[in-house]
Amino acid sequence: MNTTPASAPAYVRATGGIMDKLRRAEAWMDSKGRGAWIAAMVAGFIAAPPVGLALVAYITLTNRWSKHMFKSSSCAARREQHWANRGTWRSSGNTAFDAYKVDTLRRLEDEQQAFEAFLQRLRDAKDKAEFDSFMEDRAKGNRASSEDNPRGEY
Repeated sequence: MNTTPASAPAYVRATGGIMDKLRRAEAWMDSKGRGAWIAAMVAGFIAAPPVGLALVAYITLTNRWSKHMFKSSSCAARREQHWANRGTWRSSGNTAFDAYKVDTLRRLEDEQQAFEAFLQRLRDAKDKAEFDSFMEDRAKGNRASSEDNPRGEY
């Protein structure tokens, strides 16, 4: 059933009219994602600046940036999904390999914890050496000032 009025131009009334083509183009661009819209804007500005401006206005007014372009395919969503799935392992189907993988990952985590503990001990030793050096310098400064003023007058 065609709901366009009979007085509408033929290019609008015909099946596959201009509005239908625009809707299909919009759906295609949405399926390609943010990059396709950006490429269309750039091409629009290069070909004819009013076309580029029209695309910017269309994207802004229809909230294309928030509704369609930042779906689960965005980098942030993929990163969140990656970190959410950490620690959950899928079986490879080979039990020997799965056992080896679990053992190796546990060993690597233990080595990482040991290395981090070693680095913390190193930082603590460096801090202690710097503090001891500071206290020695301060003590030398106090001795030098007491030698300059033997009565303790300031």
